[in-house]
Amino acid sequence: YFNACLHRGNALCLEDGHAKEFRCPFHGFTWSIQGKLEYIRSDWDFQHVNKSEYDLPEAKVGFWGGFVFINMDPDCGSLEEYLEIIPDHLDGFNFDQRYKAIHVSKVMPCNWKICQEAFIEGYHVAETHYEHAADGGVDPDGIGAFTDDVMMQYDVWPQSKHVTRMILATCVASQHVRAHGRSEQHIIDTMLGYLPEDQRPQLKEGELARPALADHGRKTLGATYGVDLSKHSDTDVLDQVEYTLFPNFTFWPTLFAPLLYRFRPNGNNVDECLMEVYMLHPIPTDGRDYETCDEIKLQPDDTWSSVPELGGYGPILDQDTPNMIRMTKGLKTTRKPGVTFANYQENRLRQFHGVLDDYVSGKYSK
Repeated sequence: YFNACLHRGNALCLEDGHAKEFRCPFHGFTWSIQGKLEYIRSDWDFQHVNKSEYDLPEAKVGFWGGFVFINMDPDCGSLEEYLEIIPDHLDGFNFDQRYKAIHVSKVMPCNWKICQEAFIEGYHVAETHYEHAADGGVDPDGIGAFTDDVMMQYDVWPQSKHVTRMILATCVASQHVRAHGRSEQHIIDTMLGYLPEDQRPQLKEGELARPALADHGRKTLGATYGVDLSKHSDTDVLDQVEYTLFPNFTFWPTLFAPLLYRFRPNGNNVDECLMEVYMLHPIPTDGRDYETCDEIKLQPDDTWSSVPELGGYGPILDQDTPNMIRMTKGLKTTRKPGVTFANYQENRLRQFHGVLDDYVSGKYSK
């Protein structure tokens, strides 16, 4: 329902939780959970009000994969139409059998579109996230040793205006460091450098790192989540596959990085937004207990790295933040009209802004 009393517009609810009815704290108008007006104090003074015509107005609600989608437009199309290819693509990932293991939010110092743009392209990875050698190039012994940013796959489908996809393969070296000729074992040792050597897969001559790391991932992630991953694909336990649903819903279906990002305006301040990071773990099937988490609300000066539950993703988000601050300043300073996107590596940004322009112009009305 829309959160407003039909008497004089007072908000009916200001907190999350459960209720047996909706009672306005101003004058006591009361509605049932079904939205029916049940009580008017001094109803003799409201003989002009027909209770049967004072149902709480309903928002449109749809469900998919355990998520609840709300649309304020009473004339909008169905959620099924809006999701386009997502149900078919993600049918086997069982989002409705996951739980909210981590939920962190923070007000970011930029517009929500700038914030989201940082996470729907991988062109920035080498400069922003990779370690660099003395000559300014990518360090062959850093993250680039096992993350192939250059060969990322970007998908924009002609029949789908709301959905785009990005796939980042791991356990293969970045094109930026291929010339250094590091071994397949080096990929494993760099990626699993936090483990003692005797706990890392050891390759025989001619073997590749990726299959060995996939077997390792099925065992370790399965033990972490309490589920059997023996029949899961290499991609599910190694790669980052990211879908974005227009306008602001970005999620990773694979269990290697079961992330979800959401970006929203922060009130009327166009230079701030609310960013939320979730991790959606599979519900354990081995009988262990699990708990959904409460939201961790970071203050403006807090770092993502200060949340240990985010693991290695916290520092990555902190590395992205300065770019957002500089973009906010630079876009207001530049004399150049518009920006210049790469043809392929930033094609998802092209798609996003094209669809946004079409909605703003009225081409897409629902």
